[in-house]
Formats: sequence, C-alpha cells, structure tokens
Amino acid sequence: MPTWGAALALLLAALALLGLLASRLRCPGRRAVGAGTLPEARGQDHKEEMEGGDLADQFSDRREPLPGGCHLICKPSALAQYLVRAFRRSAALETDPRPWLSGPHLQTLCHFVLPVGSGPELAREYLQLADDGLVALDWVVGPCSRSRRVTNAGGLPAVLLVIPNAWGRLTRNVLGLCLLALERGYYPVIFHRRGHHGCPLVSPRLQPFGDPSDLKEAVTYIRFRHPAAPLFAVSEGSGSALLLSYLGECGSSSYVTGAACISPVLRCREWFEAGLPWAYEWGFLLQQKIALSRYTTALEDTVDMGKLFRSRSLRELEETLFCHTKSFPISWDTYWDHNDPLRDVDETAVPVLCICSADDPVCGPPDHTLPTELFHSNPYFFLLLSRHGGHCGFLRQEPLSAWSHEVILEYFQALTEFFRVEERMKGLSRRQASFLGGRRRWGSLQKREVSPSSNLEIFSWKRSYTR
Repeated sequence: MPTWGAALALLLAALALLGLLASRLRCPGRRAVGAGTLPEARGQDHKEEMEGGDLADQFSDRREPLPGGCHLICKPSALAQYLVRAFRRSAALETDPRPWLSGPHLQTLCHFVLPVGSGPELAREYLQLADDGLVALDWVVGPCSRSRRVTNAGGLPAVLLVIPNAWGRLTRNVLGLCLLALERGYYPVIFHRRGHHGCPLVSPRLQPFGDPSDLKEAVTYIRFRHPAAPLFAVSEGSGSALLLSYLGECGSSSYVTGAACISPVLRCREWFEAGLPWAYEWGFLLQQKIALSRYTTALEDTVDMGKLFRSRSLRELEETLFCHTKSFPISWDTYWDHNDPLRDVDETAVPVLCICSADDPVCGPPDHTLPTELFHSNPYFFLLLSRHGGHCGFLRQEPLSAWSHEVILEYFQALTEFFRVEERMKGLSRRQASFLGGRRRWGSLQKREVSPSSNLEIFSWKRSYTR
C-alpha cells in the first residue's frame, strides 16, 4: 500500500475511535448512532427492539420479514413477491456477525481501512470522451476458477458494472465483490471517474457528484463490446448518486437490466449540509485533499486551490470545486438542481435494490436519511434493511467477507429468472390468443387476461436494454 494510503488508513482508524469515545463522553445518557460496540449499548438496543418491535416499524406495514432480522420494504408487486421468496431461501442472510464484529464503526473501518491484498487481475482500458477527457475501465480477468458458473441460459456471461464511492477509493469490499462475481460467471468491470485511481486528468474538469454524462458514454462502449450480454450495475456508498442519476436520466432507454446500491447516500444535499461525524468527515476530507493535490497545476486556472486545501468540511470542498469556479460560478441550489440523484427518479425503469443498515454511522439513522416514500410508492425500488452492517460493511463471521455480495448476486439471478418466466408467459398468452382468435365460439374468451399473480398490483415491466 502506498505511504499516503497507509497514513490515511491509520488516521481514519484513530479518528473514528476518538470520535466514538468523544460521543459517549459528551452524551452519556443518549445512545449515539453506532454505539452498539459497547456491551451496555447492545443490551439497550436489544431492549428497545423487544419493547418497540422490529426496526422496520417506522416504515409502515409494507415490509416483509427476512432471515437474520432483515426486512424488505417495497411496494407490493409480482416481482416483490418473487424477491421475497428468493431472499427467504438465501443462506447469506441467515448468519449474524459475531458480537465483537457487530459494532457499526468496526464494520465500517474494516471496509475502508483494511488493506486490499492481492486482489483480482485487472486489465485497464482508457476511454476518451466527447470532450477529450478520459475515464478508466478495469476489466476483471482473473484469477479464473475451474468451478466458474454461467449466469444465463444463453451461455454469454453477464457484464457487472461496478461503481466505487465518489472519493475514488477502491475498497477491499469492491474487489471482493468482483472476485465473487467472476467466480459466479459474471464479467466484472470497474468504472473510474476522471482523475480517480490512476486515471489521468487530461482536461481541467472533474466529474460532479451526480453528473452521469461520463457514465453514459462508458455504458455505451460496454454495450458496444458486449452487445448480447445482459448488463447489471452495482454502486458503493456515495457512488450510488452517479448510478441513480444515470438510471433516472436514461429511463427505459438504459442498457441496464438490474441495479443494486450498497449503503447509498440518497438525500445527498442534506447529507453534505448536515455533515458527518467529525472523525469520518475529516478522514474523507483528508483523502480528497490528498487525491486532488496531484492536480494542483491542472486545476489552478479554474479552481481556487488555496481555498480548496483550506476547506474544513466536505460541503466547503464540494462548493469550492464545482460551484465557486473561476470560469462558470453557480449557486449551491443550482448545483443540486443538476446533481441530485433523485431528480429524475420517477423515470427509472429498471429494478433497483438498496442494501442499508440501521446503524450506518456515515449516512445516519434510516428514519432521517432514507426517503421511505420512494420505496412505498415506486415499484422499481426495493429496500433491504438490516440491523447491523455499518457503512458498506455487512461483515459476517470469519473470514471477513460481506454477505451483501452474495445477496446482490442472488438478487440479479432472481431478476433473470423472473424476466425469463414473464417472457414465457407472454409468449404463451400470444399463442393462446392466436389459437382462440380462429374460433368464433371462443371469441369472448379473448377479452380475458390471465395473470399468475392476479391478487397483486401489476404494472407493466419494460426491459431496459435495447433488443
């Protein structure tokens, strides 16, 4: 690991530990978010769960209990019922983390701080964009397992597009997901923004928080390379803003079959304005400054780099980088009008699974940070809410692997099976209608529409990829 990376990892660990201790000293009678790492807090949590019901009570009655104390919160539909059955058979949800591993800060720090290790074998491609900028695509090419499966009946491996967090850090969980997906027969590819993870910054422009224009070009290129393969997408943490913006802007013309977001930041503007717990705020802020210091000369004509390096919060850094520019300054309100990931959420036309934890120390309590009305009213959005997991952690028993990886791949498999059954039923209905159309005495039967799930609310599914 590079020297700066090791120093940042140690600093994040120390700051998070100090932040936890400070929050306990300041508010001894108040249970802070993520205080489950202490025995008395765990006992209090258990008491609250027993007295106040399960953690999804605040999200109304439209929830389905799952193994491991998880809940699926969504609008009733045929697909929702199919996913509930699939998740209830999932072995990944049945195992709870060991008591010493259930603390949210430990789960989060293991995700961000532990070294990546050897990781997968990557083959990098640079994609030149319409404005001559560059983004990077890291194709996961190994190591290949002899037990590698095929994800669809057609024999072509599905492509899995992975979008890391908005800070550009490639975490061990992202690489772990890629390795597991490769073993399960997927072809993973990691998308890196301009200037992130060794991608050269050839123009004085970085990608705003929720601007999907670069991702659109990358997805078009991936589709060109693999025109017949299904495309799934996964995003991590703050990187979910980019994926959700893309799905909203493209709507039914998106090439994506299904998507999943791990610990997404959904109310992004409020998240920036409220600030993170100071340990995480300063850790992420330091990481951003270290990464941007490489491009001081390239950005100094458009950005006040002195003010940027004096930033004392993530909001101040974001404003300096994208709002208070020398060439085209805009207001904070205007910036979020164009970058809010939920601005076009009603146009989303593919299923999206959001995996969140009730003890997320970075996003905050779910009743304040999750737009529950979205999952109650939009049939394309599904919320899998767990009791423990921290931010992007979701670790289980040793070895330290994330159960969210298994659940996401099971979710994609369930989507594939659901759409296959749906197409078979549509084909059967067309053949039946054609047969009945030739018989006048059965003409009245043509007006009937047979549905395998007539007791559920049905909506028209539109496959997002182009045939």
